[in-house]
Order: sequence, then structure tokens, then C-alpha cells
Amino acid sequence: MNKPIDPALLQSAEAFADYAANTAARIDTGAEAEALAQGARVGISRPHESAHLHVAGEATYTDDLPELAGTLHCALGLSPVAAGRLEALDLDAIRAMPGVVDVIVADDIPGANDCGSIVHDDPLLCPVGPQDDGATGGEIRFLGQPLFAVIARTRTEARRAAARAKEAARVVPAEPVLTPQQAHARGQYVVPPMHLARSDKGVAVRAAIEAAPHRLKGELDVGGQEQFYLEGQISYAIPKEGGTMQVYCSTQHPTEMQHLVAHALHLHSNEVHIECRRMGGGFGGKESQSGLFACIAAVAANKLRRPVKLRPDRDDDFLITGRRHCFWYEYEVGFDDEGRILGAEISMVSRAGHSADLSGPVMTRALCHFDNAYWLPEVSMHGFSGRTNTQSNTAFRGFGGPQGAIAVEYVLDSIARQLDRDALDVRRANFYGKTERNVTPYGQVIRDNVIHELVGQLESSCDYRARRDAITAFNAKSPVLKRGLALTPIKFGISFNVPHFNQAGALVHVYTDGSILVNHGGTEMGQGLNTKVAQVVAHELGVEFERVRATATDTTKVANTSATAASTGADLNGKAAQDAARQIRQRLADFAARRHGGTADAVRFANGKVQVAGRELSFATLVAEAYTDRVQLWSDGFYSTPGLHWNSQTMQGHPFYYFAYGAAVSEVVVDTLTGEWKLLRADVLHDAGRSLNPAVDIGQVEGAFIQGMGWLTTEELVWHPGNGKLLTHAPSTYKIPTANDCPPVFNVRLFDGPNAEDSIHRSKAVGEPPLLLPFSVFFAIRDAVSAAGGHRADPPLRAPATSEAILRALTAVQAAPAAA
Repeated sequence: MNKPIDPALLQSAEAFADYAANTAARIDTGAEAEALAQGARVGISRPHESAHLHVAGEATYTDDLPELAGTLHCALGLSPVAAGRLEALDLDAIRAMPGVVDVIVADDIPGANDCGSIVHDDPLLCPVGPQDDGATGGEIRFLGQPLFAVIARTRTEARRAAARAKEAARVVPAEPVLTPQQAHARGQYVVPPMHLARSDKGVAVRAAIEAAPHRLKGELDVGGQEQFYLEGQISYAIPKEGGTMQVYCSTQHPTEMQHLVAHALHLHSNEVHIECRRMGGGFGGKESQSGLFACIAAVAANKLRRPVKLRPDRDDDFLITGRRHCFWYEYEVGFDDEGRILGAEISMVSRAGHSADLSGPVMTRALCHFDNAYWLPEVSMHGFSGRTNTQSNTAFRGFGGPQGAIAVEYVLDSIARQLDRDALDVRRANFYGKTERNVTPYGQVIRDNVIHELVGQLESSCDYRARRDAITAFNAKSPVLKRGLALTPIKFGISFNVPHFNQAGALVHVYTDGSILVNHGGTEMGQGLNTKVAQVVAHELGVEFERVRATATDTTKVANTSATAASTGADLNGKAAQDAARQIRQRLADFAARRHGGTADAVRFANGKVQVAGRELSFATLVAEAYTDRVQLWSDGFYSTPGLHWNSQTMQGHPFYYFAYGAAVSEVVVDTLTGEWKLLRADVLHDAGRSLNPAVDIGQVEGAFIQGMGWLTTEELVWHPGNGKLLTHAPSTYKIPTANDCPPVFNVRLFDGPNAEDSIHRSKAVGEPPLLLPFSVFFAIRDAVSAAGGHRADPPLRAPATSEAILRALTAVQAAPAAA
């Protein structure tokens, strides 16, 4: 206990203290303290409920669970080719390797050999086709596809044996389709093409474009992105009595894992138990794609009647799992002298991968977010989910919204350059109106628009106009280093695309000592969901936050849950927990009035005290009295989001409960000799409604900003053009942002204003929307590149804007002829 403090740790602690002080300066701590004293438990900045466990190393993840006696370990044998057929598997040599207990193949799966989320087109293990009747083997769909699973005494022995997959598999390779352009040219899609038009199935759009004073036509490439969760995919399956199965799984969707495992084992759902205490990150990568690992671990455990753990190596995780969809766009727009879009047509083609997974809903959301914050009087959109011989792409924070919105931002940025106008002025000219020009292309009326006020506040607070002038002056005198500036807005719809997913359940238990336990259907992946739900329960029951504890997500406690995704975790589960807590509070109030006099309506719960008929009792005392009077001290709660409807055929309806808004200003400097760049300053104003926890929400905005910046700048995915191998399959070749990439000036504030809809305490979702804020970084880089060419040409900059991509764009603009 008396050891001297490590100077490095002290320096880190001082840096953290400075960061904490900076965060506190952006929060009205005085108002929070007053609200806390008056009994509020929401709207209060609190640390993450597991923060002390994280820093102490006591927070347990799936791999930290003590392994039961007899636990075996699993590793996957992966396909060495991207396309072809599997004619045979010679596994004798692998079975004979040290430590190997068994090898599982497709024929060992007692139920469905499938982990497809929506379309049943995603095999757990590639089947081997029969040979005696001349039939072909099983279809190989991507390099890295699991062919078999090795079960061994140790993880090292399992991995060593599985690594011999290339020797064991007899395959007939075929030419792979690797890019969305190739898939589109072949008409090869995982789901039918989608079309969304405001009117006349796009006929009016062509007329509007052709009649417009100005026209613009072009293409854009935007890359995908790894979720890069710190905790990789992992499942630990334990066979139980009567052939049932328990699986500890790092997943955002325990109920889906329950269904998939039940199908694979040919069991009923009530015979499968899924539990997830916390994840070390998910970002959408553990919404559907944890299914393969849960199912294979369960199949092996079921066959051998021993516990089996499956935790792939990081490289294998990259090779097996999907990621954010990359998109390729073709667009044409017509616009007026002010830059207002009069007509727009766009085709979006995604790299879906080998199976449908969630590519259909992702494309739906991309189409529904193309408008972003802008009124498009005539618009026609076409979405194609290209089937490729690559990993099946899946959910990623934003779920298609970022890919849809960046396209219109690119268009507006180009329009501004063509008209020689400031891009902010062009964006503002296209904003949705308050009471007119306020209907989306899919027919939803926008009733909560705050983009005008929010952008106005940010423009003023960050001195946008003065900085624009200063940058122009700097660039005129600097031949090598060029600065760029951009302000971009966001409007992000909140709810699942599919209406019936917008429901949640919760259980709240009050014990006789006054302590409280809450369980809900959401999963904690570091985003603070359990913290917010516990705050909601503490607020409803008028107790200290410390009196409430949230437990692991568990399919035996709350059934039929939706994924923790689409930024709905706090919205849905907070409301469900509030419903349960209010029922308990009402029972306690009724009891207090019977026991002590007065009326139930007059009973007050606050600060751990209960005021009734002129008396004040502790919450614990009242609970103990209620128990002796046989009052039910637990309750279930339920919530479903009202007013949602969606027609997937016409792509019209009211898919979102409300919209979250935001805006960011970024300033960068680009070295025109090397293509290197640096973010100098970022100013963010984000709409979190009446925040449940401002400190947590600011942290979410900061994290989303840096993650989105990585997607658009450094995180480049590369597949070998010949054999289809993902070459960027490890941290050595795939570059996420580091602490050094954070800007030295990073001002993040929350917009002051409650949600217009009756969300949980009038808050707004803050998980996905902020990921769109770093659009401003990409367009600031594009602005700097444009300056290098004297703003004569529109920079052909793709995303991610790596140094190589920046150099190519610089070459193009510097070679452009001067204006006549």
C-alpha cells in the first residue's frame, strides 16, 4: 500500500483529471446539484455504473468466467479460397493431432445449419457435397468461411489443428466477385433492389433535373469499416440437464442467439439459456454475427456433453465476420443559382457480402437518410445490395444512415464549389423548413426540426465566418500546407426499421432492506445503458442511485427482446423499467396511505425518504412494512414505441419516432507534398434532448466522432484482387484512430432542448447519430485539397481519405485548367 506511484500512471491520472475538468466545464453542474438535492436522479452526470470495476480489472467479460472442469476449446478451419465448391474434407490427420478431441462438420449439426438473421442463407459450416452420384460439393462463398470446427483440450491445440484447413479441404476454386460494381454489373444481389421516390416513381425527378439551371453528375466510393471491438467474438456453451443448453455469449441480441442455438440443436427456445453481463464493445458487430460462434460452440458442447469455449483469434475474427458496408454511388442532380436542389437521382450499391444478413435493412436506412437535413422536392433513390464473395457485411453504428447521408453532403459540397459559394450557405438554403418543406421522401412529416437554431448557435460559437476568412488568408501565403474548414449538420431518425422490434421488457425487484435490482432486455457494451436505466429506476422510486443495481441480460428473465441497436437501448428499456418501477411505487403509495393515513396521491418519494400524512419514513422502512403486509415488491414493465408504421413495398410510412440533430465544425491542415493531414480543431453541438446523463452522453458523442473520423480517413479495407483474401485483417494493417488523432481543441456540447416526443424523460438517443458529425472532417480535408488547386476543380476525393487518396485528389485538382 505504501509503494511510490509510478510517474507514468501519475501523468495519465493528471491527463484524465484535465479531461474530466474539461468535461465538467461543459455541464451545468450547479443546476445538476440543485436538481439532485430536490430528488432528481435523471439529468444528472454520473460515472458509468461499472467504471470502478473497469479500472480495477474486476469487470468480468465472457472470457473471464471461471472455466468448468472438463472445458474444451474450439477453433475454426477456414476456407483457403473465396469462391468454388467443397468436394471433400480429409480430417484424419487433424483428428490425430495432439490434444484434439473431435472435429465437427456440417453433418454433425442436429438442426438447421444456418445463422441467417432474416433470410436463411448463411450456413454455420460449409457442407460437403456427396460424390457418389456425381453431385457437386458445397458452395464456398468467401475466403475465411468456416469449413469445420476443431475441439481440443486447449485453445492453442485447437488453433494449431484448425490452421491445417488448407491441407484438409479439397476444393474446386472459381472466379470470385469482390466489388459492388462487379456484383451490380452481373445483377447479383442478396435481396431485391429497392426504389424510393417522392412522386411518379421518379418520372418527375428527370423533368426537374433537366429543367434546372445547373446540373451535376458524378460517382463516389465510400469504404467499409471494422467494428474493432476490444473484446472479440466469444461464446462459452455449457450443456445442462435434459439436453438443455446454457451459453454465455458476447452479443447485442441474446434473444436471437437463443433462437439460432435452439434451431441448430433442434430444441425449443425454453431449452436454451443465453446470458450476457457486458461486452467489450459491439458497435453492431455483435448484433447478428455472434450467432455463428454461439451455435458452433453449442453444437460441439451438445455432441460431447462437455463445456466448449469458442474465442477466435483477432485475425480469424476479421476474416470470418462482416463489417460496415462499403457503398458505391452514381448520382445526378439539378439545382438553382442559390444551390437549392430541385431534383436528385441516386443509385447506391453496397458490398453486401455472400449472404443477406442485415443488408436489406441497412440499405433501407441508407435510402431513408439520403435526405439528411434537407428538403428534396423531387428525388428518386435506388438501392442495390451486391452479392460478393466476401464476408457478409452487417450492422455497424449508424446502420446505413451514415452511408446514405454522406452522399447528399458530397453533392452539396460539390454544388457549392461549382457556384463559388460557401458550402454552409448552400446547406442552409436546402434545410428542411419548420411548417413547410418538411415532408421526407418516405412521407413522414418532420415536427421536431431544430436544425436552424442548432446550426446558428454553432456557427456563432465557433466563429465560423472569421475562421473562414483567416483560412483563406493562410492558404494564400502557404504553398505547401493548406487548411480546410467545413460545417456539416445531421438529422438522424430514431427507431428500428421494422416496427415490431420497437418493444422492450424489464423486471424491477425491491428487497426488504430497500435495495433494488433491475433487469432489462438491453445489453451493456460500454455505452452506459445500465447506468441510465438504473438512474430511471432510482428517480421513479425516489432513492439514491447507489441503491439500484443492474444485472446481466438473461433470456430466462426478460423474454423476446430486441437487439440493443438502432440507438434505442435507453429509449425502449428505460421506458420499460420506468413502467415496472411506477407500478411498485404506486403499490407502496397505496400501502403507505392505508397504514399512515392521507391519500396515495399525496405520498412523496425523494432522496431515500417517503413523506406520508405529515410523517417522514426511510424508503427501507416503508418497504419492510409493506412486505409484512404482503405487498408485491417486484413488477415487470413493458414499452412499445407508439405511432410507427412502414410499408416495405412502397417504402412509405412513419418509420421514426423522432429525429436527433447535430452539427460539427472541423478545421484541418493538409501537407500537399505527402498527403498527411491533421485535425486542428473540432466544435460539436449535439441534440440529446433532455439528457439522462450529460457526462455519459458527451462521452458517447466524443467517441462516435473519433470512430466516424476513422471510417472516413484512416480505416481502409483491402481485399486481394485475385484470391479475395482480406489483407487488412489485423491491427498491423488496419489503422483505427489513436489518442494522437484527437484534435488539440475538441469542444463538445449538448444542445439545450427537450425531445418533442414523449421519450424517456424527453431525452434523445445518442449512440448512432454522432457518428455522422465527422463528415465535417472529410469535407474540411476536401476543402483543403480544393484550395491547393485554387478552387478551380471539384476534388475527386473518396473515403477513406487516406494520405494516398489525398495525394491522388491533389494531383487531379492541381492539374485542372484555370478558369476562363
